[in-house]
Amino acid sequence: MTDLKVWQDVFDAKARELYPATDPAHDFLHIRRVVATALKLAREERAEAMIVLPAAYFHDFVAIPKDDPRRTQASTLSGEAAVLYLRDAGYPALYLDAIRHAIEAHSFSAGISSETIEAKVVQDADRLDSLGAIGAARCFTTGAFMGRPFYDEYDPFAENRPADDKSYTVDHFFVKLFKIADTLQTATARVEGARRVAFMKGYLKQLRSEVAE
Repeated sequence: MTDLKVWQDVFDAKARELYPATDPAHDFLHIRRVVATALKLAREERAEAMIVLPAAYFHDFVAIPKDDPRRTQASTLSGEAAVLYLRDAGYPALYLDAIRHAIEAHSFSAGISSETIEAKVVQDADRLDSLGAIGAARCFTTGAFMGRPFYDEYDPFAENRPADDKSYTVDHFFVKLFKIADTLQTATARVEGARRVAFMKGYLKQLRSEVAE
């Protein structure tokens, strides 16, 4: 099979098995959003879609919780698992090494440099899903799974203390999310990232008005 649409249907079916709805921050809908964004970026940045498509679908092939000490290994394990699956599925072998790299390099915690335009596109697509309205929703979902309150009772926006996203979900906006836009590597993603960050800052402004005593 060489037709991208045929492969997309195959990957859709596999992704529905891999990504359950029990974790809305990393479920099938997250994958579909990342795939759609990655394909859009690939068109704009002239990246090879045969690499971008499977890497976007399977960048989270192996799920390791964010608070697990093995978290930094997740993208490497996902790359290995994805390549095994793709090889068994008969995907063109000439793309496999590049797909593995794109998956390994997408992770924020792994710290692996993106050496190809395809890796940059997949990384940007995944990071954009951490920003904007959906990014805020994912942030609060993850915080709830980890048993963290939305904000500190006495200093909700970390104005007089160090931001601590291990204790408060809102702090994650300051510790990581607002910084993600600065890590986006393609011109197309940077424009969209700035738009989404502006929304998030507006959201926090509204939140401040609702929690003020």
